[in-house]
Amino acid sequence: MTGPQPPAPATGTPQGEPGSEFRKDMGPWANFALGFTYLSPVVSTYTLFGTALLDGGPPMIWAFVLAGCGQFLVALVFGEIVAQYPIAGGVYPWARRLWGKRWAWMTGWVYMWALLVTITSVAYGAGPYIAILFGFDPTVHTTVLCTAVLIVVAVLINYAGTKALSAAAVIGFAGELVGALVVGIYLLVTHRHHGLGVVFDSYGAEGDGSYLPAFLAAAIIGFYQYYGFEACGDTAEEVAHPGRVIPKAMRRTIYIGGAAATFTCMSLLLSVTDFNAVISGEQADPVVDVLYDAMGETGARLVMAVVLISFLSCTISLQAAAGRLIYSYARDEMVAGHRLLRRFSHARAVPGYALLVSAAVPLLIAFGSLLSEDALTNIVSFAILGIYGSFQMVVLAALRARLKGWRPAGEFTLGRWGLAVNAGALAYGAFAIVNICWARSPEKPWYENWIVLLCGGVVLGSGLLYMFTTHHYGRGDAPAGDAVPQHREPPRADFRPGHG
Repeated sequence: MTGPQPPAPATGTPQGEPGSEFRKDMGPWANFALGFTYLSPVVSTYTLFGTALLDGGPPMIWAFVLAGCGQFLVALVFGEIVAQYPIAGGVYPWARRLWGKRWAWMTGWVYMWALLVTITSVAYGAGPYIAILFGFDPTVHTTVLCTAVLIVVAVLINYAGTKALSAAAVIGFAGELVGALVVGIYLLVTHRHHGLGVVFDSYGAEGDGSYLPAFLAAAIIGFYQYYGFEACGDTAEEVAHPGRVIPKAMRRTIYIGGAAATFTCMSLLLSVTDFNAVISGEQADPVVDVLYDAMGETGARLVMAVVLISFLSCTISLQAAAGRLIYSYARDEMVAGHRLLRRFSHARAVPGYALLVSAAVPLLIAFGSLLSEDALTNIVSFAILGIYGSFQMVVLAALRARLKGWRPAGEFTLGRWGLAVNAGALAYGAFAIVNICWARSPEKPWYENWIVLLCGGVVLGSGLLYMFTTHHYGRGDAPAGDAVPQHREPPRADFRPGHG
């Protein structure tokens, strides 16, 4: 753990962790690749394409534009923060410096659970593709077993160290490009059945009502797509010149990853043979059907192998982010078992026990998903809620600090646009959170209809109970709330006779 540090100057001088145990083995492109593989255009699109098309028809593709614009504002705010505070752990230490210990503790708690659930959601989404690749039936039980295997393989690669993580990120980036661009171009050239006009035709997905509710339900594919850029900041202590490199990597992740995801979705949309069959529920897995129709069994399995690389690299990136967050928590003595969780393997330059937690908890969630009838959608929805919730806690902390006098002073700042961008990011995040929690299945029991909000309430409630009963949030001596300038009262004049 780092020792006591002096408060940051009121001007907001960039501050890192001078006693960091991490090695700066991650270059700029590896840092970008880490965020890109976490954001993963292939994973999100292949996982939720069928669900989004069922809910909203072809115009669901506009969800990528909506979410991309909103999350780009968030990425700009994060870029300012990480440029000033390049500390491992991402949203937790940022919230700590911007607001204070308690707010940071809750931000990290929500983000930690969201990451752990997202690890499960990504690995779970890979299950059917693993089954097809190796030729067995993708049942619920085989999907859970495939999920477990993927999580274990990912954590073993993470244990190999930062260089292995960087290599996995770059390989995953290459796999993403093949899965998104090469497969997409092939589908457009050989298997296109529709023109671009389909993106304005709902094919009756809305039924007899307005299209807006159908689109908002389908927008889950866009919300799930656009996070991962914060992982660039989670490894801030492993990158040289982080104040310059990481904000740029975050922005690249959004616009390159978003463009790749939109192209992947478009190529699949134009290659679907019968939209009505998907919307009616007759065709359950349009992605697999499109690949088999366009490429045959051998070609489809080759694509599955490439897609599996994307799922694995995304899981690796998520575990890396979760492990560093847990380590950052433990380093500041903010959680039970901190003495164990802050242990660091100097041989491999990784927080071993923190990484172990980032694999063990998702494994438990995966096996627990056997109790849910609609496990994938529920897991993904809660992951989005947690990620967006923790993001907005940082965005709100930044807005509060800005209004109280914080002036970002890192190598990347928004200048006079900072306040407007910050407010816009907060408004978008609030809209996304309300939308993802909204109950849309009145035919189901109330507890299933509101399961995402209920799970969010459990995480928030348990976090508050844990925080105020253990008081771990107050143990660490790392700086907190020092982004806001401390205004000192001027000395009072002495008006005693003879001293006026």
